[in-house]
Amino acid sequence: MKRHAPATARNRQPILDVLRPRLPAKGIVLEVASGSGEHIVHFAEALPELVFQPSDPSAEARASIDDWVQTEGLGNVRGALALDAAGDVWPLERADAVLCCNMIHIAPWEAAVGLISGAARLLPEGGTLYLYGPYRRDGRHTAPSNEAFDLDLRRRNPAWGVRDLETVTALATAKGFGPPEIVDMPANNLSLLFKRT
Repeated sequence: MKRHAPATARNRQPILDVLRPRLPAKGIVLEVASGSGEHIVHFAEALPELVFQPSDPSAEARASIDDWVQTEGLGNVRGALALDAAGDVWPLERADAVLCCNMIHIAPWEAAVGLISGAARLLPEGGTLYLYGPYRRDGRHTAPSNEAFDLDLRRRNPAWGVRDLETVTALATAKGFGPPEIVDMPANNLSLLFKRT
């Protein structure tokens, strides 16, 4: 039942290193598109004062998440919710932080719009929206590997693709977020941290 995402083993600790000093000391952290569940289990083990709420539109992914949580015996992770980021209604009314790793390039642009709109509805002033993945900057890819990845994504689905940092930032600004803190990550990825204003 448990799924394994090979990239997670490589990126979960660098992501945690970024999140640890930037997440609230207490509260609810919603993860959108939790996938296999390996990220949220790693974060929850390291940050026991926080309550983590995983979510995913896929029933198979939710089963994997819940299996990981049960195996690790984590009391600070809730059962995985069915959540479509592009939907207008989310099954949660508030969160103190919203995390989303590696989704907006492997989904139609409507999912990114829905994600940022939903985070704006849930987060209080000062709440954090965290996005992780590859981005283009100033209209250019940051590495040849990202360009090849982008071409592969668009071949698989024309609605997918590596997004422009400036376009994502403009969308977040329009929804009431301040400018992002940008942290360079391994494998030519970026961490973007937006604060609700």
